[in-house]
Amino acid sequence: MNSETFAICEQIVSTAYVRQGVQARRTHEQLIRLLLEKGKCPEEGWEESTIELFLHELAVMDSNNFLGNCGVGEREGRVASGMVGRRHYRLIHGIGRSGDIAAVQPKAAGSSLLNKLTNSVTLDILKLAGVRMVSSCFVVPMATGMSLTLCFLTLRHKRPKAKCIIWPRIDQKSCFKSMITAGFEPVVIENILEGDELRTDLQAVEAKIQELGADNVLCVHSTTSCFAPRVPDRVEELAQICAKYDIPHIVNNAYGVQSSKCMHLIQQGARVGRIDAFVQSLDKNFMVPVGGAIIAGFDESFIHEISKMYPGRASASSSLDVLITLLSLGINGYKQLLKERKDMYVYLANELKKLAEAHEETLLETPHNPISLDAKASSLRSKSTVDATTFLGPQKYLNCVCLCRVVPRGSVQTVNGYTFKGFMSHASDYPCAYLNAASAIGIKKQDVDLFIKRLDKCLKTLKKEAVNVSQGTETENLNSQNDVDVEELCEI
Repeated sequence: MNSETFAICEQIVSTAYVRQGVQARRTHEQLIRLLLEKGKCPEEGWEESTIELFLHELAVMDSNNFLGNCGVGEREGRVASGMVGRRHYRLIHGIGRSGDIAAVQPKAAGSSLLNKLTNSVTLDILKLAGVRMVSSCFVVPMATGMSLTLCFLTLRHKRPKAKCIIWPRIDQKSCFKSMITAGFEPVVIENILEGDELRTDLQAVEAKIQELGADNVLCVHSTTSCFAPRVPDRVEELAQICAKYDIPHIVNNAYGVQSSKCMHLIQQGARVGRIDAFVQSLDKNFMVPVGGAIIAGFDESFIHEISKMYPGRASASSSLDVLITLLSLGINGYKQLLKERKDMYVYLANELKKLAEAHEETLLETPHNPISLDAKASSLRSKSTVDATTFLGPQKYLNCVCLCRVVPRGSVQTVNGYTFKGFMSHASDYPCAYLNAASAIGIKKQDVDLFIKRLDKCLKTLKKEAVNVSQGTETENLNSQNDVDVEELCEI
C-alpha cells in the first residue's frame, strides 16, 4: 500500500495503529531497497514475510499478473493449476529471451529483476567464498555437466580448429559426458600417485599439448572438488600452462564453493595464469533442489558470450530457489554453514580414523582434499570367491547410509565408448580398495555419529559373514544381497 492508501486507512481505524503498520511496512521496504541498491547478499538473513512480500512485489510487475490483462500471444504466462502458480510465486515467464538468457523480458519486468538480482547476489557470494577477482557470473537452470557443455560450445566459435579437450582424469560420468555431448574428444591424462593421493601429472599435460598442437586443443578441463584419494588439480600450475600456450581453461568446481581451499586455487590460478570460466552446482553448495549451476569467470564479455549461447528462454526456478535461500541465510548464515562444514570435516576424519583402526584398517592420507576422506578396505575379503567389498554397498544401503562410496579394485566401466580401468578410483590400478565419505555443507554432528555407528555395524556383520563362509555356513542374508546393483549404489 502507498501513502494515499494508508491515509484512507486512518479514516477507518485508529491513526496510531495505522502508523504502527506503516512503520512495520517501511522496515520490510528498507531491506528491499538496500538489496536493489547494493545488489549484494544481506549481512543478516531476512524473515520469510519479507521475502514473500518482495517476491509478490516482483510478480505483480509481470504481465501475466496485470489486472485485466488480455494476452493473445503464444506465450502469455498462463498456468492451469493454482498450485503450480503458487509454487512459483506466479513468476511464470522465466528468465531471458530467445537470444540471451541474461536479457530483460518486455513482458516480465519482475522476473527480469529477479534474474539480475540473483546473478548479482551469487557474484557477491563467490567473492565472499574466496574468488575475489571474479567479475561476472550467471545462474543457469542446468546442472554442472550441461553447464560445462555450454562453456565448451561457446569456445568452439573461438577455436574452430580444436577437436579435443585435455582432461586430467576424474571418475565422474557427467563431467566426462559434458565433453562428449559438446562434440569434442576427451584426452584423458592419468593422475600420478604421491603417497596415498592422486595428483595432476603436469608434465603429461604439457607434453600432450605439444604433441597435439595448441591450436587443436579446445581447452584444459580441470577439477577442484572431487572424491579422495583424488585431490584437486594443480589449478595454479595448469593456469600457467594454459597462459603459456594460449589455451582456454575451464574449471569444474562442482561443489567447491563450500571449500575455501578450492576457491583459493581458482583465485590463485586466475592471478598467475589463465582461467576462462569455472562452474559450480547450486544444490551442492547452497542446499537447493537439483537442476541449477553458476557459470562464472574473470572476463565479463566471455561470460556474456556463454549466456548468449543458451538457446531460448529459461526456467526461473533455479534463480528463485537460490535467491530465496541466500536472502534467508544472509552472509552471516552462509558463513556459519561454511564454518560448520569445515569443523565437521575434522570431526569426521577423527571418527573415521578411530573406526578404521578398530577394524584393523587405516585412514588414507589425503591432506590436499578438503571435503572427502577414505578408509582402507583392503582386509574386507571373505574366503569365498566374492570380494566382501562388493557387499558393503548393499549393506550401507539397507542401513540407510547415503552417499558413502565403496570402491573396489579393478572395476572396469565403459562410458560413451571409452573404457576406464579402475573406474571410481580415478586411476587404472589404485593400490587398495577403500570406503569414501564426505563432509559437505549442511552436515551435522549427529549425521557423523549415526554414520559411524551404522558403518561399524555393517563392518561387524561382514566379518561375521566372512567367518560363516569360511565354515561353510554362508547365511541367506548375504546371498540375498547379490541381487542389489552395487555399481548403481556406489556411483557418484
